[in-house]
Amino acid sequence: MLIERIYDKDLAQASYFIGCQAKNTAVVVDPRRDIDVYQAMAEKNGMTIVAVAETHIHADYLSGTRELAAAVGADVYVSGEGGQDWQYEFDAQRLYDGDEIRIGNITIAAVHTPGHTPEHLSFLVTDGAFADEPGYMLTGDFVFAGDLGRPDLLDEAAGGVDTRFEGAQQMFASLRDKFLTLPDHVQVFPGHGAGSACGKALGSVPSTTVGYERKYSWWGRYLADNDEQGFIDELLDGQPDAPAYFGRMKRQNRRGPAIMGERAPLAELDAATVAAQLEADEVAFVDTRFADQVHTGTVTRALNIPAGGSVATYAAWVVDPEKDARPLVLLAEDQESAQEFWDHLVRVGIDTVAGYLTSIEALPQVMPQVINPAKLESFDVAELLDVRAKSEYTAGHIPGATQLHGGRVLWNLDQLPGEGAIVTYCQSGTRSSVAASGLRNAGFDVVELEGSYEGWLNHQAKVDATQR
Repeated sequence: MLIERIYDKDLAQASYFIGCQAKNTAVVVDPRRDIDVYQAMAEKNGMTIVAVAETHIHADYLSGTRELAAAVGADVYVSGEGGQDWQYEFDAQRLYDGDEIRIGNITIAAVHTPGHTPEHLSFLVTDGAFADEPGYMLTGDFVFAGDLGRPDLLDEAAGGVDTRFEGAQQMFASLRDKFLTLPDHVQVFPGHGAGSACGKALGSVPSTTVGYERKYSWWGRYLADNDEQGFIDELLDGQPDAPAYFGRMKRQNRRGPAIMGERAPLAELDAATVAAQLEADEVAFVDTRFADQVHTGTVTRALNIPAGGSVATYAAWVVDPEKDARPLVLLAEDQESAQEFWDHLVRVGIDTVAGYLTSIEALPQVMPQVINPAKLESFDVAELLDVRAKSEYTAGHIPGATQLHGGRVLWNLDQLPGEGAIVTYCQSGTRSSVAASGLRNAGFDVVELEGSYEGWLNHQAKVDATQR
C-alpha cells in the first residue's frame, strides 16, 4: 500500500493519495482544484485513480473532487450523513457510517464523525496485504495533531445560529464513541496543519496516533473524566476569526465547484491594452510584490496579493468572485510564476485571470500613503483599524484601535467611516497592505501605519526611554 500526503502550505491543507500496488489503482481524498500533482503521482507510480472522496463540505478551500474525477474518469464519493440540511447537491455516490470503498487489497471504511460539521466522515484504512484490521485513519477536520476541528464555523461562515454548542456535543460523542474505541497504534492523518483557521492550536507534525492523542492531547482528560461541559467550554474558547470567504466556500462546495477542465497557459498582455481596460474598469490589477515595494508605487486601485506562502488566503480576503466578475491581471516575473500564482487562486475559486504583465511602468500609478508612528497621535484619523486576529489584538494593541480581521474587512464595510482617513495596521505590515489595497479598491481613503504594530511598539519604546 502507498499513502502519500500532498500538503498545501498556503492553506495548511492536506490531501491524500492512497494506492494499491497489487492492482495499480488509487483513491484520492480531499484534493485541491489544481490537480496536476495527483495525476503526476499516479503516473509516477504506474497507477490509475479510480475514486475520489472527501471528508466533508469544506469551508477553507474549494474542493477539487469533481475536477479530478472529471479529468481521470473516477467515481466520486461524498457523505450522505448529517441530515437533509447537509446534503451535497451534485451527483456522487453517498457514503454512510460503515460503508466501504475497496481498491485491490485496500479497504477504506467511512466513519461518521460529526462535530466540525454534521455530515463529517473520517476514513479508516486497512491494508489487506498485511493486516485484517485498520492501521490508519484519515480524520479530515475531526482530529488534528494536538487539536480538534472547530465546531463554530457553521455559525461563523455558514449562517448558523448557536450551532456551535450542538457541534461541540457531537465532537465529544465522536471522540468517545468512534475515535477512542480504536487501538492506540492506529496512525492518524489529519486534513490540516499549523496555520489553518479550522482549529485554534494545530500541530505542525504531519501525523499522530490514536494513543498519542489519547494520552497527551488537551481534550484527553475531559474524555477520561467524562466531563462533557468542561470539554465544550475549552473547545469553544478562543477560536480564531473565520475569514468571510469561508461562507462562499461552503456554498460552492455543497453545490459542486465548477469544473474548469484543462487551463490554457496564461499569456503576457499588452500594457497599453491593460491600461485602457483599467481605465474602463474592465479588469482588476494584482500587484504581487511585498508591501515595502508596493509603497514605492503601485497601479492605481491595485489589489496587493503578495506572491509567496499565502496567495490563496490573501486573495480571498480582497477578491469576491460572486460580487466582482472582472478578470484579474497579474504582475509576474514570467509565465511560470504567473501560472503558479493562478494555481493558488483557483484553490479558493478565483478562476478568471486574463493574463500577466512583467512591469507596471506603462500603467497609471499611485504611491500608497503611509504614516510614521511618531505622527499618528497628531494625525486626523477617522478610524484606526487593527486587521490582525482577535487573539493578537487582545494580547496588545494601539489605544483607540478597532479590531476587524483582514479576512472580514470587505464584508463589513458598513462598519467603517464613509469619510476621512482609515489608518490600518497589522503586526509587521503584510496583512495591512493586503487589506488596505482592498479598501482603496472599494473607494476608501486609507493610510497604512509604517512598520505596523511592531513599528508602533519600537516608537513607544524610544519615547519611554527619553522620558526616563
